[in-house]
Amino acid sequence: MHLRPELLKGVFAAGFQAPSKIQEKAIPLLLHDPPQNLIGQSQSGTGKTATFTLAVLSRVDPTDPSLQAVILAPARELARQIMDVVESLGRFSGIKAALLVKEALKDTTAGGKVDAQILVATPGTVIDAAQRKRVIDMSKVKIFVLDEADNMLNAQGMGDQSMRVRGLIPRNQPVQVALFSATFPRQVRDFAERMAPNSNKLTLRQEELSVAGIKQFYFQCRDDEEKFKMLNDLYGLLTVGQSIIFVNRRDVADRIAQRMTADGHQVTALHGQLTPDDRDRVIDDFRAGRAKVLISTNVLSRGIDVLQVTIVINYDLPTGERGLPDPETYLHRIGRTGRFGRNGVSVNFVHDDRSRRVMEEISNYFSVEIKPLPTDDFELIEKTLKKAMK
Repeated sequence: MHLRPELLKGVFAAGFQAPSKIQEKAIPLLLHDPPQNLIGQSQSGTGKTATFTLAVLSRVDPTDPSLQAVILAPARELARQIMDVVESLGRFSGIKAALLVKEALKDTTAGGKVDAQILVATPGTVIDAAQRKRVIDMSKVKIFVLDEADNMLNAQGMGDQSMRVRGLIPRNQPVQVALFSATFPRQVRDFAERMAPNSNKLTLRQEELSVAGIKQFYFQCRDDEEKFKMLNDLYGLLTVGQSIIFVNRRDVADRIAQRMTADGHQVTALHGQLTPDDRDRVIDDFRAGRAKVLISTNVLSRGIDVLQVTIVINYDLPTGERGLPDPETYLHRIGRTGRFGRNGVSVNFVHDDRSRRVMEEISNYFSVEIKPLPTDDFELIEKTLKKAMK
């Protein structure tokens, strides 16, 4: 792949032995001279972050202290995760990287410049840093990466903010743009074309979208109370490494966490009402294995990358505006398991006609079978799920 020796050393030290499919295709395109833009579609857990990180590290001149690369993520949790990969793969490069999220920006003052050649940040923070605090200079940025563009557009105003960040780079400064997204509905395609014109494209067919290593099941429950009973019974039945339970509302996350904790499970809840420090602590505890079950809302269903996650539960199936099924969010959610070719399991909870229709439409969208599990035969449930996890 024509990587510099110090970057190859970082790759092997991080435990990579052979490139994934996306890495095999995208890295040569990103390293081509003269630089070309890239729009890439990639599933969770395929090595996408390492792909654009190696491209960024390759483009940066270690002898030039200027800011040369900006990587944007839609959420601080994902930005922290990307920063970990940049530090890991670049550990022998001598290149300086900085993580810039809202609370980090509070610690900077005008005149106290951010000392970094690579900036990993959320869009609004970059605008504040460049225009209000004037602690970064974008005039020498030569590679600009947007990760999870579909989530950028789902977040209020973040697509426009990303375009404004792109506009902070002078028109006469040649810049390579790389944009990645798990899904490409029409509004994401239009946004990508404006952000990265005349680009190389790597896309997946519709039937390739549902993660191959994830076995998908569902429970048909009578009502909300039976949903919780089945959830509790499931955790009493299985010994799983770690798991994530997705819900649609914060109050549901807190209520389930309280009830499961009272029943003796190691549970923690993650949602947007937590302070940034508390969110970091929850993620760090989960990554370190101090909490076995993470209950999360949609807003934080991305950027959680834990290899030990063996089961994802959709306690509430994801819906968007007007209660319509949200296949893109479903894909992001179940992509938290079955990462890097491992087997994983997702279990959906259905409790009325509406939730069943949502599941069926998602199943049809991805052309994938979601298999029923019995609610009254625990021996069969255990046997089925254990077999799926092998």
